[in-house]
Amino acid sequence: MITFILNNKTIKTSEHSGMTLLDFVRYQQRLTGTKIGCREGDCGACTLLVGTLKNDTIQYQSITSCISPLGNAHGKHIVTVEGTNLKDKLTTAQEAMNTNYATQCGFCTPGFVVALTGFALSNSDKNYNNAIDAISGNICRCTGYKAIEKAAQQVVEKLENKKETTFKWLINNQFIPEYFKSIPQRLKDIETKDLNQPKGKYVSGGTDLYVQQADHLADNDVHLIAEKEYLKGVTIKNGVCTIGTNATVSDLWNHTQLNNSLPNLKKHLKLVSSEQIRNMASLGGNLVNASPIGDMTIFFLALNSSITILNSEEKERTIALKNFYQGYKTYDLKNDELLKSIQFKLPTEHSFFNFEKVCKRTHLDIASVNSAIHIYIQNGTIKEAHVSIGGVAAIPKYLHDTSAFLIGKPLTSETVLEANEMLQKEISPISDVRGTSDYKRLLGRQLFFAHFTTLFPKQFTLNDFVQHA
Repeated sequence: MITFILNNKTIKTSEHSGMTLLDFVRYQQRLTGTKIGCREGDCGACTLLVGTLKNDTIQYQSITSCISPLGNAHGKHIVTVEGTNLKDKLTTAQEAMNTNYATQCGFCTPGFVVALTGFALSNSDKNYNNAIDAISGNICRCTGYKAIEKAAQQVVEKLENKKETTFKWLINNQFIPEYFKSIPQRLKDIETKDLNQPKGKYVSGGTDLYVQQADHLADNDVHLIAEKEYLKGVTIKNGVCTIGTNATVSDLWNHTQLNNSLPNLKKHLKLVSSEQIRNMASLGGNLVNASPIGDMTIFFLALNSSITILNSEEKERTIALKNFYQGYKTYDLKNDELLKSIQFKLPTEHSFFNFEKVCKRTHLDIASVNSAIHIYIQNGTIKEAHVSIGGVAAIPKYLHDTSAFLIGKPLTSETVLEANEMLQKEISPISDVRGTSDYKRLLGRQLFFAHFTTLFPKQFTLNDFVQHA
């Protein structure tokens, strides 16, 4: 049976593990503060907190429950807006929303309250920028964001820039109710053996699959793999980073050593979805979704990554990610195989990495065109180059010819301009809702130029390229 704690109540249910957590909370438990909005993870009206016990401490993250399978709640603490309530007063997050007139119709308000509560419970630095990141996946259609931003600032001021906050402190300062301090022990006490998994569709975070197939997955067998330990973790050894395919974007965001090696990592990752989605979507799922504009796919292609694939007999094989994709939504993966890990060499003192993305809105949107580059420079000469681009072909595109052309060339504007001509020959964009083919060619060119102006600002400006292009 699926067993977890929902707010202050222990749940044991034999409901189908593929149904969404949102539907279970609203229709089975009648906790209707969690709203149904887009059912695609975009609006944040269904935001819940998930508390995971690890090494005797519990870590809370916000998720969008409309695209999360119920079975992934097994062994966790799930918190709805009702579970944040105090007896006779407003919580700090609720009071901040009220004081700053940050609500009108109120439909989105529970999601904002839960997200801000999650921010208070998190281990992130308690500053304004992180508070805004925490609500980046919550959309309000009538209030106007300035009032909501003021509410976030009020929450930050009460947290007094604390990096870590204990349950005791948060309870005493009206952020969460008192029952929270009993949760770690209660999670230890409940029996959470591995679920009896049927053969069915492999599902990890579910953020792509549940957008496309939520009703189908709710009625058919699913094989949940989000908690498989052998698919988790981020390790660095001898200059090589290995990432389990169950790892999330948030796992990369919070990895200190990886951030030291890729100093702009958080800047790049901030362009990927919202905090709620970054907390739950698996990197392996992003790769096998095979979207031509998959942000993390483009990211890993430029790092010249390889992937390790595991079959049902526990035999492994490793291939280059750039050879994985065979056509639109098709790739080199058999029915009994799973992606196990992603490996790549970290940038060194003389190598540089950059990721760029253009979309219709800055955050929480899919790309019109995205691109990444990893380039190694020695004595003014390009010794190694890997360039990837999305939105301009049927697959996430590793630019074989452009990358090969750059190798051995001097790092000059002439080289970049000539490489762009090669790039234009390699891509084949089509016109769609994200832009015309000509527009996407222009974006491809501009993002390629942006890599060099960003990585080598003393050497290049955009005018160096545009006036000759």
